[in-house]
Formats: sequence, C-alpha cells, structure tokens
Amino acid sequence: MDAQLAHSWLALSPAVAAARAAGRPLVALESTIIAHGMPYPENVRTAREVEAVIRGLGAEPATIALMGGRIRVGLSDEELELLGRSGQAHKVSRRDLPAVLASGELGATTVAGTMICAALAGIEVFVTGGIGGVHRGASQSFDISADLQELARTSVAVVCAGAKSILDIGLTLEYLETHGVPVLSCGQDNFAAFYTRDSGFRADYRLDDAQAQARFIRTKWALGLAGGVVLSTPVPQAAALPRKEIDAITEQALAEAAAQDIAGKAVTPFLLARIKALTGGRSLATNMALVKHNAEVGARLALALART
Repeated sequence: MDAQLAHSWLALSPAVAAARAAGRPLVALESTIIAHGMPYPENVRTAREVEAVIRGLGAEPATIALMGGRIRVGLSDEELELLGRSGQAHKVSRRDLPAVLASGELGATTVAGTMICAALAGIEVFVTGGIGGVHRGASQSFDISADLQELARTSVAVVCAGAKSILDIGLTLEYLETHGVPVLSCGQDNFAAFYTRDSGFRADYRLDDAQAQARFIRTKWALGLAGGVVLSTPVPQAAALPRKEIDAITEQALAEAAAQDIAGKAVTPFLLARIKALTGGRSLATNMALVKHNAEVGARLALALART
C-alpha cells in the first residue's frame, strides 16, 4: 500500500499531535481491553488510569480505535466512554480493518490490529495486557491468534504481562521462536502468564533496564530484522493469583466454552468473564493492576528508545 494513502486513514488527537510536534515519545494502547476485556465502568476507569501513568512518566498515551471510517490515534474522554458503554464495537484484527473502516462502524483494535495502526502512525511501543497465542487444543482446532503472525511481521515493541493463561504458553513461545520474534523478560527470568507471574517457561533474554531493552530493539531493527519484540513483565506480586488456582479455574472455563460450542473471537471474552466470576472478581483486579504496571514499563521503554 502507498504510505501516503495508508496514512490518510489516520486521525491523530490534539494531544497526540502536540506530543509528536514537541518530540515526546508516544505509547500505543489497544481498545479491545476497553470494549471487550473489562466490564463498564471499570474498563473506562482503567483506561484513564493507564493513560495517566504514561503521561506521569513523560510520554503520551495513544489509545487506538476505529471510529467514523478513520483510525483514531488518541481518544478523548467522550470517545473512551463510547467504547466502554456501547457494547457494539467490532473486535478488529488484521483481516477486519478494511471492513470496519469501509463501513464507518465502531471498532476496537486487538493486539494485531493495534500493532498495524501503531506502525502506520510511527509509534514504536505498544502496551497491552497479554498477547494472544496458540490456543489449547490447537492441534485439532488450528486456533492460533493473529497476534503471533503480526509480531513476526510488524516492527513494534509489545509490552505485556506475558500470554493469557487460557492459552498453551509453551506452544505460543515455540511459534514465536519459529518466526524469529525475540521474547524479552523484565523483572524475572521466566515468561509471565497474565494472572500469574510465572508461566514455567524461560524467556529468551532477561533485560531489566529500559536502556538495555532499547539498545536490543534498536539493534534488531538496524540489522534489517523486521518484526516485533515481546517484552514480558510479571503482574505485581500483591495482585497476582496463585498458579494452581488459576489453572484449575481456566480448565473449568474451557470445558464450559466447549460444552456451549463457543468458538473463534467469542472464546477469549467468554473465558475472561467466566474466570472473573469463578474468582469472585479477583481476576478483574489482577487485570487492572497488570495493565497499569505494563504501562510503567512501556513508558520507560518509549523514553529510552527516544534517547537511543
């Protein structure tokens, strides 16, 4: 696609445009977590708190969504409310971008969708909760998140609390290795598992310092090695859920989804809702805590990349 034509779909908010003009680094944020990942009003409150964390560290948040046939890079309070309340936003990955933009309907971007839009806008760092991956039972269902292929092709650094524990994390890491996507860990040797701190699998490299992370990423891209980098950082200890408990609850939620023939895009929202119910709401508090922590790590990385 012609770069100028692609950029014509972008609409930067006044705050994002001002930060860019002033040379302040931007941090992309997804909107699926607002529209599909959390209930209202916790979703909107968390989105605002995450943005405040990033601004407090000297970067500018750029929450991305599709509205009125444009890729909105940076959202107003009213637009965040719309996403949080509507219940009608499409879940937008790579394959969905043309349809939702062409229709002018409301779209909330996934990890893959946000990476594409961030790259179009020239944003190098993207903060999310957890990446998608290889689903359990994928040998029969072939259910593999488009997030993984996007990480292999789009040059954006993705800061996350690892992969959601509803996934097959071992196979997710194997897929990333096959496609040459480096997996960094910050704060521990092992890859994180969203609700729990430790997946039991080692990351490729441990880099705790933002400047070291930035040097790694700059070196990768300077070598012409296109594609993303995963930076995993664990949920704060005080908010983490015990691994055995979350594993048992996840198995129960997966069995319920299978019994109800829930598949495709509907699986993850169903599982997250069931896990929230089965933990008595504790998983939602964990989700909120990890996203805010990821925002701190992502903002520091964006600032370091701006200096590197």
